[in-house]
Amino acid sequence: MSFQTHPFLRRLPDGLADLAELSLDLRWTWNHAADRLWEALAPEIWRCTRNPWLILQSVSRRRLDQLAADAGFRAELDRLMLGHREYLTGHTWFDETFADRDLQIAYFSMEYGLAEALPLYAGGLGILAGDHLKTASDLGVPLVAVGLLYQEGYFRQMLDASGVQLELYPHNVPTSLPITPVHDAEGAWLSVPLDLPGRKLLLRVWRAQVGRVPLYLLDSNDPMNSPADRGIAGKLYGGDEETRLIQEMVLGIGGWRALERLGVKPDVCHLNEGHAAMVTLERARSYMQRSRVGLTEALWATRAGNVFTTHTPVAAGFDIYRVALLAQYGGVYAAQIGVEPAALLALGRRNANDDHEPFNMAYLAARTCGRINAVSRLHGDVSRQIFSDLYARWPLREVPISHITNGVHAPSWDSLWADRLWTEACGKGRWRTGVVAHAESIACLSDEALWTMRNQQRADLIRYARGRLARQLGY
Repeated sequence: MSFQTHPFLRRLPDGLADLAELSLDLRWTWNHAADRLWEALAPEIWRCTRNPWLILQSVSRRRLDQLAADAGFRAELDRLMLGHREYLTGHTWFDETFADRDLQIAYFSMEYGLAEALPLYAGGLGILAGDHLKTASDLGVPLVAVGLLYQEGYFRQMLDASGVQLELYPHNVPTSLPITPVHDAEGAWLSVPLDLPGRKLLLRVWRAQVGRVPLYLLDSNDPMNSPADRGIAGKLYGGDEETRLIQEMVLGIGGWRALERLGVKPDVCHLNEGHAAMVTLERARSYMQRSRVGLTEALWATRAGNVFTTHTPVAAGFDIYRVALLAQYGGVYAAQIGVEPAALLALGRRNANDDHEPFNMAYLAARTCGRINAVSRLHGDVSRQIFSDLYARWPLREVPISHITNGVHAPSWDSLWADRLWTEACGKGRWRTGVVAHAESIACLSDEALWTMRNQQRADLIRYARGRLARQLGY
Protein backbone atom coordinates (compact mmCIF):
# COMPACT_ATOMS: atom_id res chain seq x y z
CA MET A 1 0.00 0.00 0.00
CA SER A 2 1.30 3.44 -0.87
CA PHE A 3 1.14 6.14 1.78
CA GLN A 4 -0.99 8.24 -0.56
CA THR A 5 -3.76 5.59 -0.52
CA HIS A 6 -3.85 5.15 3.26
CA PRO A 7 -7.44 4.22 4.26
CA PHE A 8 -7.61 6.97 6.90
CA LEU A 9 -6.28 9.81 4.76
CA ARG A 10 -7.95 11.69 1.95
CA ARG A 11 -6.01 12.21 -1.26
CA LEU A 12 -3.43 14.99 -0.98
CA PRO A 13 -2.89 17.63 -3.68
CA ASP A 14 -0.25 17.03 -6.33
CA GLY A 15 3.17 17.89 -4.95
CA LEU A 16 2.25 17.14 -1.32
CA ALA A 17 1.91 13.33 -1.43
CA ASP A 18 5.19 12.89 0.46
CA LEU A 19 3.63 14.48 3.54
CA ALA A 20 1.87 11.19 4.25
CA GLU A 21 5.11 9.21 4.38
CA LEU A 22 6.80 11.81 6.58
CA SER A 23 3.87 11.93 9.01
CA LEU A 24 3.63 8.14 9.39
CA ASP A 25 7.32 7.63 10.15
CA LEU A 26 7.85 8.30 13.84
CA ARG A 27 11.35 9.49 13.11
CA TRP A 28 9.85 12.96 13.59
CA THR A 29 9.88 12.19 17.33
CA TRP A 30 13.65 12.62 17.36
CA ASN A 31 14.51 14.32 14.09
CA HIS A 32 13.11 17.85 14.19
CA ALA A 33 14.09 18.98 10.72
CA ALA A 34 10.42 19.06 9.65
CA ASP A 35 9.03 20.83 12.74
CA ARG A 36 8.64 24.16 10.96
CA LEU A 37 6.91 22.48 8.05
CA TRP A 38 4.27 20.91 10.32
CA GLU A 39 3.87 24.17 12.19
CA ALA A 40 3.29 25.98 8.88
CA LEU A 41 0.51 23.51 8.03
CA ALA A 42 -1.50 23.92 11.24
CA PRO A 43 0.15 25.98 14.02
CA GLU A 44 -2.49 25.36 16.70
CA ILE A 45 -2.75 21.59 16.17
CA TRP A 46 1.03 21.28 16.09
CA ARG A 47 1.40 23.26 19.31
CA CYS A 48 -1.17 21.15 21.16
CA THR A 49 -0.52 17.64 19.82
CA ARG A 50 2.88 17.44 18.06
CA ASN A 51 1.14 14.87 15.82
CA PRO A 52 1.83 15.37 12.09
CA TRP A 53 -0.58 12.58 11.15
CA LEU A 54 -3.44 14.33 12.95
CA ILE A 55 -2.50 17.56 11.18
CA LEU A 56 -2.91 15.92 7.75
CA GLN A 57 -6.32 14.60 8.76
CA SER A 58 -7.50 17.90 10.22
CA VAL A 59 -6.15 20.66 7.98
CA SER A 60 -8.58 22.09 5.44
CA ARG A 61 -8.45 21.32 1.74
CA ARG A 62 -8.14 25.02 1.07
CA ARG A 63 -5.00 25.22 3.21
CA LEU A 64 -3.47 22.20 1.45
CA ASP A 65 -4.16 23.73 -1.94
CA GLN A 66 -2.49 26.97 -0.84
CA LEU A 67 0.65 25.11 0.20
CA ALA A 68 0.64 23.01 -2.98
CA ALA A 69 0.84 26.28 -4.91
CA ASP A 70 3.67 27.57 -2.68
CA ALA A 71 6.96 26.82 -4.45
CA GLY A 72 8.95 27.48 -1.30
CA PHE A 73 6.90 24.97 0.75
CA ARG A 74 7.20 22.30 -1.94
CA ALA A 75 10.96 22.87 -2.21
CA GLU A 76 11.31 22.41 1.56
CA LEU A 77 9.22 19.23 1.39
CA ASP A 78 11.44 17.88 -1.41
CA ARG A 79 14.54 18.66 0.64
CA LEU A 80 13.16 16.87 3.70
CA MET A 81 12.14 13.81 1.67
CA LEU A 82 15.60 13.60 0.14
CA GLY A 83 17.16 13.55 3.62
CA HIS A 84 14.55 11.07 4.83
CA ARG A 85 15.25 8.59 2.03
CA GLU A 86 18.99 8.98 2.41
CA TYR A 87 18.52 8.08 6.09
CA LEU A 88 16.49 4.97 5.23
CA THR A 89 18.83 3.68 2.52
CA GLY A 90 22.26 4.88 3.67
CA HIS A 91 25.01 2.77 5.21
CA THR A 92 24.73 2.20 8.94
CA TRP A 93 26.88 1.18 11.88
CA PHE A 94 25.49 -2.37 11.66
CA ASP A 95 26.30 -2.59 7.94
CA GLU A 96 29.89 -1.60 8.60
CA THR A 97 30.43 -3.62 11.76
CA PHE A 98 28.54 -6.83 10.92
CA ALA A 99 28.56 -6.88 7.15
CA ASP A 100 28.73 -10.69 7.13
CA ARG A 101 25.75 -11.22 9.49
CA ASP A 102 22.35 -12.32 8.21
CA LEU A 103 20.30 -11.64 11.32
CA GLN A 104 16.72 -10.82 12.32
CA ILE A 105 15.79 -9.77 15.85
CA ALA A 106 12.25 -9.59 17.25
CA TYR A 107 11.70 -7.36 20.29
CA PHE A 108 8.65 -7.95 22.50
CA SER A 109 7.48 -5.40 25.05
CA MET A 110 4.24 -4.63 26.88
CA GLU A 111 4.70 -0.88 26.33
CA TYR A 112 6.51 1.53 24.01
CA GLY A 113 7.23 5.16 24.85
CA LEU A 114 7.79 6.75 21.44
CA ALA A 115 5.70 9.91 21.52
CA GLU A 116 2.70 11.49 23.24
CA ALA A 117 0.97 11.08 19.89
CA LEU A 118 1.17 7.28 20.37
CA PRO A 119 0.39 6.85 24.10
CA LEU A 120 1.17 3.18 24.64
CA TYR A 121 3.40 3.49 27.71
CA ALA A 122 3.32 4.02 31.46
CA GLY A 123 6.88 4.89 32.45
CA GLY A 124 10.49 3.82 32.36
CA LEU A 125 10.03 0.37 30.81
CA GLY A 126 8.16 1.86 27.86
CA ILE A 127 10.54 4.79 27.44
CA LEU A 128 13.45 2.34 27.37
CA ALA A 129 11.66 0.22 24.74
CA GLY A 130 10.97 3.30 22.62
CA ASP A 131 14.59 4.42 22.85
CA HIS A 132 15.64 0.87 21.95
CA LEU A 133 13.70 1.04 18.67
CA LYS A 134 14.99 4.50 17.82
CA THR A 135 18.58 3.49 18.47
CA ALA A 136 18.15 0.29 16.44
CA SER A 137 16.90 2.45 13.57
CA ASP A 138 19.82 4.87 13.75
CA LEU A 139 22.37 2.06 13.95
CA GLY A 140 20.70 -0.10 11.32
CA VAL A 141 20.13 -3.05 13.65
CA PRO A 142 17.77 -5.52 11.84
CA LEU A 143 14.94 -5.44 14.34
CA VAL A 144 11.15 -5.73 14.32
CA ALA A 145 9.07 -5.01 17.41
CA VAL A 146 5.78 -6.36 18.77
CA GLY A 147 3.39 -4.77 21.25
CA LEU A 148 -0.28 -4.11 22.01
CA LEU A 149 -2.52 -1.32 20.72
CA TYR A 150 -4.35 -0.13 23.82
CA GLN A 151 -7.73 1.54 23.52
CA GLU A 152 -6.98 3.73 26.54
CA GLY A 153 -3.48 2.80 27.62
CA TYR A 154 -2.14 4.13 30.90
CA PHE A 155 -3.83 6.94 32.76
CA ARG A 156 -2.96 10.56 32.02
CA GLN A 157 -2.10 12.48 35.14
CA MET A 158 -3.64 15.85 35.93
CA LEU A 159 -4.06 17.83 39.12
CA ASP A 160 -7.29 19.38 40.37
CA ALA A 161 -7.53 22.82 41.97
CA SER A 162 -6.47 21.33 45.32
CA GLY A 163 -3.40 19.63 43.90
CA VAL A 164 -4.95 16.16 44.08
CA GLN A 165 -4.00 13.76 41.27
CA LEU A 166 -6.64 12.88 38.70
CA GLU A 167 -6.33 9.67 36.66
CA LEU A 168 -7.86 10.20 33.22
CA TYR A 169 -8.26 7.67 30.41
CA PRO A 170 -8.93 9.46 27.10
CA HIS A 171 -9.73 7.06 24.29
CA ASN A 172 -7.03 6.29 21.74
CA VAL A 173 -8.77 6.76 18.38
CA PRO A 174 -6.81 4.53 15.97
CA THR A 175 -7.58 6.72 12.96
CA SER A 176 -5.82 9.65 14.68
CA LEU A 177 -2.73 7.66 15.65
CA PRO A 178 0.29 7.47 13.29
CA ILE A 179 -0.31 3.79 12.51
CA THR A 180 -1.39 1.76 9.48
CA PRO A 181 -3.61 -1.36 9.26
CA VAL A 182 -1.65 -4.38 8.08
CA HIS A 183 -3.19 -6.38 5.22
CA ASP A 184 -2.53 -9.92 4.13
CA ALA A 185 -1.63 -11.07 0.62
CA GLU A 186 -5.29 -10.99 -0.44
CA GLY A 187 -5.87 -7.44 0.80
CA ALA A 188 -7.84 -8.35 3.94
CA TRP A 189 -6.98 -6.85 7.31
CA LEU A 190 -4.46 -9.24 8.87
CA SER A 191 -6.03 -11.03 11.81
CA VAL A 192 -4.37 -13.52 14.16
CA PRO A 193 -6.45 -16.07 16.14
CA LEU A 194 -5.81 -16.98 19.77
CA ASP A 195 -7.73 -19.86 21.38
CA LEU A 196 -9.12 -19.10 24.81
CA PRO A 197 -11.34 -21.33 26.99
CA GLY A 198 -14.61 -21.75 25.10
CA ARG A 199 -13.94 -19.12 22.42
CA LYS A 200 -11.52 -17.75 19.85
CA LEU A 201 -10.01 -14.26 20.19
CA LEU A 202 -9.22 -12.40 16.97
CA LEU A 203 -6.34 -9.91 17.02
CA ARG A 204 -6.07 -7.26 14.34
CA VAL A 205 -2.57 -6.14 13.37
CA TRP A 206 -1.40 -2.53 12.97
CA ARG A 207 2.00 -1.15 12.05
CA ALA A 208 3.86 1.87 13.34
CA GLN A 209 7.04 2.84 11.49
CA VAL A 210 9.99 3.94 13.65
CA GLY A 211 12.59 4.96 11.09
CA ARG A 212 13.96 1.66 9.79
CA VAL A 213 12.14 -0.39 12.45
CA PRO A 214 8.55 -1.68 12.07
CA LEU A 215 6.48 -1.95 15.26
CA TYR A 216 3.54 -4.35 14.98
CA LEU A 217 0.67 -3.72 17.39
CA LEU A 218 -2.04 -6.26 18.26
CA ASP A 219 -5.57 -4.98 18.80
CA SER A 220 -8.38 -6.98 20.44
CA ASN A 221 -11.10 -4.44 19.54
CA ASP A 222 -12.40 -6.51 16.63
CA PRO A 223 -16.21 -6.50 16.15
CA MET A 224 -16.04 -10.29 15.75
CA ASN A 225 -14.98 -10.60 19.41
CA SER A 226 -17.40 -10.50 22.33
CA PRO A 227 -17.85 -7.14 24.10
CA ALA A 228 -15.74 -8.38 27.00
CA ASP A 229 -12.94 -9.64 24.78
CA ARG A 230 -12.88 -6.43 22.75
CA GLY A 231 -11.69 -4.69 25.91
CA ILE A 232 -8.80 -7.06 26.64
CA ALA A 233 -6.33 -4.54 25.22
CA GLY A 234 -8.16 -1.66 26.88
CA LYS A 235 -5.83 -0.47 29.61
CA LEU A 236 -2.11 -0.92 30.10
CA TYR A 237 -1.51 -2.69 33.44
CA GLY A 238 -5.22 -2.38 34.17
CA GLY A 239 -8.00 -4.86 34.72
CA ASP A 240 -7.99 -7.99 36.85
CA GLU A 241 -5.57 -10.91 37.02
CA GLU A 242 -7.32 -12.76 34.20
CA THR A 243 -7.15 -9.79 31.85
CA ARG A 244 -3.45 -9.33 32.56
CA LEU A 245 -2.78 -12.98 31.79
CA ILE A 246 -4.66 -12.79 28.48
CA GLN A 247 -2.76 -9.62 27.57
CA GLU A 248 0.50 -11.47 28.08
CA MET A 249 -0.77 -14.36 25.98
CA VAL A 250 -1.66 -11.85 23.26
CA LEU A 251 1.82 -10.33 23.38
CA GLY A 252 3.77 -13.58 23.42
CA ILE A 253 1.65 -16.16 21.61
CA GLY A 254 -0.26 -13.75 19.38
CA GLY A 255 2.89 -11.75 18.69
CA TRP A 256 4.85 -14.76 17.42
CA ARG A 257 1.91 -15.86 15.26
CA ALA A 258 1.64 -12.38 13.76
CA LEU A 259 5.32 -12.48 12.78
CA GLU A 260 4.83 -15.88 11.20
CA ARG A 261 1.88 -14.57 9.17
CA LEU A 262 4.05 -11.65 8.06
CA GLY A 263 6.84 -13.97 6.94
CA VAL A 264 9.26 -12.71 9.60
CA LYS A 265 11.62 -15.41 10.85
CA PRO A 266 13.47 -14.12 13.94
CA ASP A 267 16.85 -15.52 14.83
CA VAL A 268 16.66 -13.81 18.23
CA CYS A 269 13.62 -13.01 20.39
CA HIS A 270 14.31 -10.28 22.95
CA LEU A 271 11.89 -10.20 25.89
CA ASN A 272 11.68 -6.79 27.53
CA GLU A 273 10.61 -8.05 30.99
CA GLY A 274 8.79 -11.27 31.79
CA HIS A 275 5.47 -10.08 30.35
CA ALA A 276 6.50 -11.50 26.97
CA ALA A 277 7.70 -14.88 28.27
CA MET A 278 5.03 -16.88 26.46
CA VAL A 279 6.65 -16.12 23.13
CA THR A 280 9.27 -18.73 24.05
CA LEU A 281 6.53 -21.37 24.35
CA GLU A 282 4.94 -20.42 21.03
CA ARG A 283 8.33 -20.40 19.35
CA ALA A 284 8.95 -23.88 20.73
CA ARG A 285 5.50 -25.04 19.59
CA SER A 286 6.25 -23.82 16.08
CA TYR A 287 9.58 -25.67 16.14
CA MET A 288 7.84 -28.83 17.36
CA GLN A 289 5.50 -28.76 14.37
CA ARG A 290 8.28 -28.15 11.84
CA SER A 291 10.79 -30.62 13.26
CA ARG A 292 8.42 -33.22 14.74
CA VAL A 293 10.07 -33.27 18.15
CA GLY A 294 8.79 -33.07 21.71
CA LEU A 295 8.48 -29.99 23.92
CA THR A 296 11.73 -30.57 25.81
CA GLU A 297 13.75 -30.91 22.62
CA ALA A 298 12.04 -27.83 21.10
CA LEU A 299 12.73 -25.69 24.16
CA TRP A 300 16.41 -26.61 24.13
CA ALA A 301 16.67 -26.07 20.37
CA THR A 302 15.16 -22.55 20.54
CA ARG A 303 16.50 -21.46 23.94
CA ALA A 304 19.80 -20.11 22.61
CA GLY A 305 17.92 -17.61 20.44
CA ASN A 306 15.91 -16.11 23.33
CA VAL A 307 17.13 -13.16 25.42
CA PHE A 308 15.41 -11.98 28.61
CA THR A 309 16.02 -8.52 30.05
CA THR A 310 14.79 -8.26 33.63
CA HIS A 311 14.11 -4.82 35.12
CA THR A 312 12.48 -5.77 38.43
CA PRO A 313 14.55 -5.11 41.58
CA VAL A 314 12.32 -7.14 43.95
CA ALA A 315 10.81 -10.58 43.54
CA ALA A 316 7.37 -9.24 44.49
CA GLY A 317 7.36 -7.23 41.26
CA PHE A 318 7.14 -10.28 39.00
CA ASP A 319 3.85 -11.31 37.40
CA ILE A 320 2.57 -14.30 39.37
CA TYR A 321 -0.65 -16.19 38.55
CA ARG A 322 -2.81 -18.57 40.54
CA VAL A 323 -2.62 -22.25 39.65
CA ALA A 324 -6.36 -22.46 38.96
CA LEU A 325 -6.19 -19.63 36.44
CA LEU A 326 -3.15 -21.07 34.69
CA ALA A 327 -4.77 -24.50 34.61
CA GLN A 328 -7.80 -22.97 32.89
CA TYR A 329 -5.92 -21.09 30.20
CA GLY A 330 -2.78 -23.23 30.10
CA GLY A 331 -4.87 -26.35 29.66
CA VAL A 332 -6.21 -25.10 26.33
CA TYR A 333 -2.71 -24.21 25.15
CA ALA A 334 -1.19 -27.47 26.42
CA ALA A 335 -3.78 -29.40 24.44
CA GLN A 336 -2.74 -27.53 21.29
CA ILE A 337 0.89 -28.44 21.91
CA GLY A 338 0.04 -32.02 22.85
CA VAL A 339 1.58 -32.03 26.33
CA GLU A 340 0.23 -32.30 29.86
CA PRO A 341 -0.62 -28.95 31.54
CA ALA A 342 1.73 -29.90 34.38
CA ALA A 343 4.68 -29.78 31.95
CA LEU A 344 3.95 -26.13 31.18
CA LEU A 345 3.20 -25.18 34.79
CA ALA A 346 6.54 -26.63 35.90
CA LEU A 347 8.41 -24.12 33.72
CA GLY A 348 7.10 -21.22 35.80
CA ARG A 349 7.76 -22.64 39.26
CA ARG A 350 10.78 -22.69 41.51
CA ASN A 351 9.84 -26.21 42.57
CA ALA A 352 8.45 -28.02 39.53
CA ASN A 353 6.89 -30.70 41.76
CA ASP A 354 4.93 -28.31 44.01
CA ASP A 355 1.37 -28.36 42.68
CA HIS A 356 0.40 -25.44 44.91
CA GLU A 357 3.15 -23.02 43.88
CA PRO A 358 1.84 -20.19 41.66
CA PHE A 359 3.14 -19.57 38.16
CA ASN A 360 5.89 -16.96 37.80
CA MET A 361 6.36 -15.37 34.36
CA ALA A 362 9.94 -14.35 35.16
CA TYR A 363 10.80 -17.95 36.01
CA LEU A 364 9.34 -19.05 32.68
CA ALA A 365 11.49 -16.46 30.89
CA ALA A 366 14.62 -17.46 32.78
CA ARG A 367 14.14 -21.17 32.06
CA THR A 368 13.47 -20.70 28.33
CA CYS A 369 16.04 -18.03 27.45
CA GLY A 370 19.71 -18.61 26.71
CA ARG A 371 20.76 -15.22 28.07
CA ILE A 372 19.46 -13.08 30.94
CA ASN A 373 20.40 -9.41 31.29
CA ALA A 374 19.96 -7.09 34.22
CA VAL A 375 19.96 -3.33 33.57
CA SER A 376 22.90 -2.20 35.68
CA ARG A 377 25.83 -3.74 37.52
CA LEU A 378 24.09 -3.37 40.88
CA HIS A 379 20.85 -4.74 39.46
CA GLY A 380 22.82 -7.72 38.18
CA ASP A 381 23.93 -8.47 41.75
CA VAL A 382 20.33 -8.12 42.97
CA SER A 383 18.94 -10.27 40.15
CA ARG A 384 21.40 -13.11 40.79
CA GLN A 385 20.09 -13.18 44.35
CA ILE A 386 16.43 -13.08 43.22
CA PHE A 387 16.85 -15.92 40.69
CA SER A 388 19.29 -18.00 42.75
CA ASP A 389 16.53 -20.45 43.74
CA LEU A 390 16.41 -21.61 40.11
CA TYR A 391 20.11 -22.54 40.26
CA ALA A 392 20.34 -24.74 43.33
CA ARG A 393 23.85 -25.20 44.75
CA TRP A 394 25.36 -22.72 42.24
CA PRO A 395 27.72 -20.16 43.76
CA LEU A 396 25.86 -16.85 43.72
CA ARG A 397 28.44 -15.15 41.52
CA GLU A 398 27.97 -17.89 38.89
CA VAL A 399 24.19 -17.53 38.53
CA PRO A 400 24.03 -16.81 34.76
CA ILE A 401 22.72 -13.25 34.78
CA SER A 402 24.85 -10.57 33.17
CA HIS A 403 24.08 -6.87 32.88
CA ILE A 404 23.90 -4.18 30.20
CA THR A 405 23.54 -0.75 31.73
CA ASN A 406 20.37 1.04 30.60
CA GLY A 407 21.03 3.80 28.11
CA VAL A 408 18.98 6.41 26.30
CA HIS A 409 18.56 7.46 22.69
CA ALA A 410 20.48 10.71 22.96
CA PRO A 411 18.84 12.58 20.04
CA SER A 412 15.46 12.11 21.76
CA TRP A 413 16.68 13.66 24.98
CA ASP A 414 19.10 16.46 24.14
CA SER A 415 17.55 19.89 23.76
CA LEU A 416 17.92 22.25 20.82
CA TRP A 417 20.56 24.14 22.77
CA ALA A 418 22.45 21.02 23.85
CA ASP A 419 22.35 19.63 20.32
CA ARG A 420 23.90 22.80 18.94
CA LEU A 421 26.66 22.75 21.53
CA TRP A 422 27.47 19.03 21.18
CA THR A 423 27.39 19.31 17.38
CA GLU A 424 29.84 22.20 17.49
CA ALA A 425 32.16 20.21 19.76
CA CYS A 426 31.81 16.64 18.42
CA GLY A 427 30.03 16.65 15.06
CA LYS A 428 26.50 15.75 13.97
CA GLY A 429 26.86 11.96 13.88
CA ARG A 430 28.49 11.73 17.30
CA TRP A 431 25.90 9.40 18.86
CA ARG A 432 26.31 6.69 16.21
CA THR A 433 29.86 5.84 17.22
CA GLY A 434 31.70 5.27 20.49
CA VAL A 435 31.43 8.26 22.80
CA VAL A 436 34.72 7.84 24.70
CA ALA A 437 36.62 9.79 22.06
CA HIS A 438 34.33 12.79 22.55
CA ALA A 439 35.39 13.43 26.16
CA GLU A 440 38.33 15.57 25.16
CA SER A 441 36.25 17.63 22.74
CA ILE A 442 33.60 18.31 25.37
CA ALA A 443 36.27 19.18 27.95
CA CYS A 444 37.42 21.97 25.64
CA LEU A 445 34.07 23.77 25.86
CA SER A 446 34.17 26.94 27.91
CA ASP A 447 32.32 27.36 31.20
CA GLU A 448 30.45 30.28 29.64
CA ALA A 449 29.14 28.09 26.81
CA LEU A 450 27.91 25.43 29.22
CA TRP A 451 26.29 28.00 31.52
CA THR A 452 24.54 29.67 28.58
CA MET A 453 23.14 26.32 27.45
CA ARG A 454 21.89 25.64 30.98
CA ASN A 455 20.05 28.97 31.17
CA GLN A 456 18.47 28.49 27.74
CA GLN A 457 17.16 25.09 28.79
CA ARG A 458 15.80 26.46 32.06
CA ALA A 459 13.96 29.19 30.16
CA ASP A 460 12.44 26.58 27.83
CA LEU A 461 11.26 24.54 30.83
CA ILE A 462 9.60 27.54 32.47
CA ARG A 463 7.86 28.54 29.22
CA TYR A 464 6.62 24.97 28.76
CA ALA A 465 5.30 24.71 32.33
CA ARG A 466 3.49 28.04 32.06
CA GLY A 467 1.95 27.08 28.71
CA ARG A 468 0.81 23.68 29.94
CA LEU A 469 -0.77 25.17 33.06
CA ALA A 470 -2.57 27.79 30.99
CA ARG A 471 -4.03 25.12 28.69
CA GLN A 472 -5.08 23.02 31.67
CA LEU A 473 -6.89 26.00 33.21
CA GLY A 474 -8.55 26.82 29.90
CA TYR A 475 -6.82 30.16 29.28
